[in-house]
Amino acid sequence: MSDRTLKNIFLSLGIILFSSFAFSQVTLPSLNLGFKTTNNPTEVVNTIKLVLMMTVLTLAPAILIMMTGFTRILIVLSFLRQAMGVQQLPPNQLLVGLSLFLTFFVMGPAFTEINQKALQPYVAGTLGQEQAVDNALIPLRRFMFAQTRDQDLALFIKLAKIDQPKTRADVPTLVLIPSFIISELKTSFMIGFMIFLPFLIIDILAASILMSMGMMMVPPIVLSLPFKIMLFVLVDGWSLLIGSMVKSFG
Repeated sequence: MSDRTLKNIFLSLGIILFSSFAFSQVTLPSLNLGFKTTNNPTEVVNTIKLVLMMTVLTLAPAILIMMTGFTRILIVLSFLRQAMGVQQLPPNQLLVGLSLFLTFFVMGPAFTEINQKALQPYVAGTLGQEQAVDNALIPLRRFMFAQTRDQDLALFIKLAKIDQPKTRADVPTLVLIPSFIISELKTSFMIGFMIFLPFLIIDILAASILMSMGMMMVPPIVLSLPFKIMLFVLVDGWSLLIGSMVKSFG
């Protein structure tokens, strides 16, 4: 069958589909949301569940950011861009996308455990909703505990004014999450400081060379930027940075 014949067939199908939509009545599914008076407790409970589910979906991005390694990865990549002085390269969309996929890579074991022990049993109907949520929190809490400093956890336990937990299982999740976020910020800033050091040395050398040549009106970034990029490429900076950052999660 030739290409011309294929084009004619696709063109004919397109004309037929357009004609059927334009000159005939097409039944499309619709979704109606509204309020009505009811005395059936089951309908009230289902409505509340729907509202709660929609609320959780709106909070899903925040949950992904705050309870995973996304925060550390994105901040470290932003520090790298600032240290190199390349302004908007890589662009924000690329940094966020890279951080997102690295987060999925780092959190792969936890997400797999959530799928096997919480999501699939709940969908199959063999596990209740509350138990499914508890099972889903177990790998997330394990990951957050591994990245949380003891002093940060002690700080929020003190601020929450609760009794000193005897085990990790006694630590409330609402206390663990902010402790984890503060620890992630500290870790990411420490990594950012280490990233800045070699590039700062190059900036200082470039400024010293320009001063010795009497070119004080020339910004040091004009001279240092090519050397920063060359250094980063020669040491295979992306592999080194990404590998070290993934290993930092233990």
